[in-house]
Amino acid sequence: MDGKGFKTKAVRAGQCRTEENEHNDPIFATSSFVFRDSAEAARRFAETESGNIYSRFTNPTTRAFENRLSILENAKFCSGTASGMAAILAVCMTTLKAGDHILAGRGLFGSTTNLFCNILSRFDIETTFISPTDVDDWRGKLRGNTKLIFVESPSNPLCEIVNIAELANVAHEKGDCILVVDNAICTPALQQPLELGADVVVHSATKFLDGQGRGVGGAVVTSDPDIADSIVGFLRTAGPCMSPFNAWIFLKGLETLAIRMSESCTNASKIAHWLNDQPKVTRVHYPGLANHPGHELAKKQQNDFGAILSFELAGGQHAAWKLIDSLQVFSITANLGDAKSTVSHSASTTHARIKPEDRERAGITDGLIRLSIGLEDTDDLIADLRANLS
Repeated sequence: MDGKGFKTKAVRAGQCRTEENEHNDPIFATSSFVFRDSAEAARRFAETESGNIYSRFTNPTTRAFENRLSILENAKFCSGTASGMAAILAVCMTTLKAGDHILAGRGLFGSTTNLFCNILSRFDIETTFISPTDVDDWRGKLRGNTKLIFVESPSNPLCEIVNIAELANVAHEKGDCILVVDNAICTPALQQPLELGADVVVHSATKFLDGQGRGVGGAVVTSDPDIADSIVGFLRTAGPCMSPFNAWIFLKGLETLAIRMSESCTNASKIAHWLNDQPKVTRVHYPGLANHPGHELAKKQQNDFGAILSFELAGGQHAAWKLIDSLQVFSITANLGDAKSTVSHSASTTHARIKPEDRERAGITDGLIRLSIGLEDTDDLIADLRANLS
């Protein structure tokens, strides 16, 4: 795949045909693999010989997905996981220990926040949340025991843009701190954080990598061999692995990733600009708008502005729910990255378990509505919004 374009890699990278010479990627629906003899089994388990052992940590279908995604991210290693949250957990469990400290962007996905605050905190791992866009504040909040910086860019649901290159410098200046970027919203079709200096990329493959809401999965991508080995060891022992069937689904999703992201970005831009002109909308959060604080930075580190946007209505939750419940084309679901456009009220769904004062500090208001724009006719989506905003 050296020298090939992104679309070619997305369709063909990572495939290793069997002796059947199949054109499409097969699903290896097996829990275990047979050895030629006891000596081979011993060598496999001793890791002196490569090869399949058990599908919790070695499966050809999952490996094909991992190889393809690592190539698209310009990385050396990738491990598929059972979900996006399993990917984040795997990184934390393999790079942190009791007494360590995490710096994280304020306003993260609610489950990520709960993982940091309510689960990792039980193991004496503390997290400090700060503005994702203030690099000087990141540098000022570093501690001697800060081992991990975690950000989403763009963030969900406010689409805040993090200067990944500068934040990587902050982490690496310390020497023993890594930068982890959640790239689920952009995908490698729009942004490649490792190229900007990040150490680890995590994905919820459930979102745009699949693109049709069919499976749940995640991935950890890195070029650091020590981190990669630790992730594989954790998955082998703890077991939050990707199923072969879901890996096959995500392989199929990657084949159309570039064209889906392009179309969804075009649709999202049209809708964001239209919403920005509506008198009942008090604010639109979309990096493709010239008045977005991260607009210029997004132009530099992304290929496009993404398919996620959010907007605010006066009237709080009552107004937001009334509009959401009136829409006919949009699906009311907290998932994103689907071919079908979705709508959700972040404060009462994905971020509901975050303390109200923390939501307010992060800018996630009760009047905020998040849209994930899919592949429908843009005129139909705008008409749906127009009819119910009025």
